[in-house]
Amino acid sequence: MSQYNKCRNEAMVLLMRWLIILFVTGLVACSSVSKREVDTVDNPAVDNPAVDNQFVPVKENLREASKINTELGVGYIKRHQYKVAREKLEKALKQDDSNVSAYKTLAYLYAILGLKDQARKKYEQAIELKPDDADLLNSYGAFLCSTGAMDEAQKKFKQAYSNPFYPSLYLAESNAGSCYLKQGKYAKAEALLRKSLRIQPKLAGSLLSMADLGIKTRRYLMARAYIERYHAIRRPSSDSLWIQIQAEKGLGNKQFYMKYARQLIHDFPDSDQAGWVEAQEKHAQFR
Repeated sequence: MSQYNKCRNEAMVLLMRWLIILFVTGLVACSSVSKREVDTVDNPAVDNPAVDNQFVPVKENLREASKINTELGVGYIKRHQYKVAREKLEKALKQDDSNVSAYKTLAYLYAILGLKDQARKKYEQAIELKPDDADLLNSYGAFLCSTGAMDEAQKKFKQAYSNPFYPSLYLAESNAGSCYLKQGKYAKAEALLRKSLRIQPKLAGSLLSMADLGIKTRRYLMARAYIERYHAIRRPSSDSLWIQIQAEKGLGNKQFYMKYARQLIHDFPDSDQAGWVEAQEKHAQFR
């Protein structure tokens, strides 16, 4: 019996030893997990992919602020408050230096202020960010044409209107046609202008350019037709009245010639066109 008790006691001791080992091992494991969890909270960089994006909310807020400042800049430009517009647009670029719209709007502002070098720089910075942006290429082309860089402008226009996904490609065609008109390339101008009008029959820029083309190619009836379509959607300007006057003179219509000449001198007395009419009257056959 004593031998039996002895064996039983030894077995119990071994069992207790195994239980102690398992218990201690469990504590160590729990301790490791707890330490891991603490490390993850205190130091998010430990196996936490979200850390790479921890500044995303801040960046998104800055992008949104940049967008708002760009919109404010556009509004100030429309109200001719150019100084404030420039401040808003420059702030927009500090908030988000990838804001293409801010670059383009600032370029436009510089262009209307006659700051050609600054305008070109901003346009080029915008195109560097989005080289395939058709709307941007069209705007840059219009700027280049206005500065006399006609060939370079036509390249930008073509990139824009060759993009089948550009919803306003007719604007690029219109601008390209008007630029060809300045270059004296009348056939190319007419083709593009007519193409733009097939899409947008009331596109004012194309109507005015087609009327001017009629004068330049001595197709006075065509000039009259297009300038009348223009005046049906826009108030007369010194430019449009001058075209109308030349069309009526070319058609030999003294009554309408005098009508529009008087309107031009009355409504735009300080314009260059009014001076041209007065000079022309001294030698005109219509009196």
